[in-house]
Amino acid sequence: MTAAPDPDLPWPADQWPYSIPAVAQLLREGLELDDLTVLVGENGAGKSTIVEAVAMAFGLGAEGGSVNGRDVTWRSESSLNSDLRLVRGGAASRWGYFLRAETMHGMFTYLQSSQADQTSGPAEYFHSRSHGEAFWDILTTSRFDGGGLFVLDEPEAGLSFDAQLRLVALLLELADRRGAQVLMATHSPILASVPGAAVYELSDEGMHRARWEDLAMVDHYRRYLDAPERYLRHLLE
Repeated sequence: MTAAPDPDLPWPADQWPYSIPAVAQLLREGLELDDLTVLVGENGAGKSTIVEAVAMAFGLGAEGGSVNGRDVTWRSESSLNSDLRLVRGGAASRWGYFLRAETMHGMFTYLQSSQADQTSGPAEYFHSRSHGEAFWDILTTSRFDGGGLFVLDEPEAGLSFDAQLRLVALLLELADRRGAQVLMATHSPILASVPGAAVYELSDEGMHRARWEDLAMVDHYRRYLDAPERYLRHLLE
């Protein structure tokens, strides 16, 4: 699947989100999605904006959920999705699911009170679980079975180290399924290390494909864990 700009639509380069370098590059060049595509970068680099736009262009709600659900608590999404075309190959599955950390509490409520999501029901009491447990419950249900597009925005927010490792295994399983694609934005070097993923680093210069070991965040984590005092000394001063 390719996220391509719509050539018939003009876009105001001086306005948000089009002024974000990575978004501008996306609109110039498009983005070929691999079976596993990972976006990394600093806050404000455009990761969440891009994954949200791709999810919406696919037909998923901006606040998460499946192609059948539409939970809306506050409209804050950009209009970038209307500037994109998703080019699918062959008989691609129409199923998809979008999980984003910042809207999970509202989505838990929506899933427990609505039948819009065909896999939800009264037996699923997400609010009685920890954030990470409830997040994992969704990942391991039929919502993430079969083919389709699975979009994850900073899923590490509620997941422990061990849970992140389990998610890496789940992502590999999804990628091995015929017709399944995963697009993920993350700050986690663990999740970004999923084997075989196409990793793109977003910055003030746009976005470029990079090797995991060359990512800035991997270097920062390594140096911090090696000697936390070197970083903390500057903060305390």
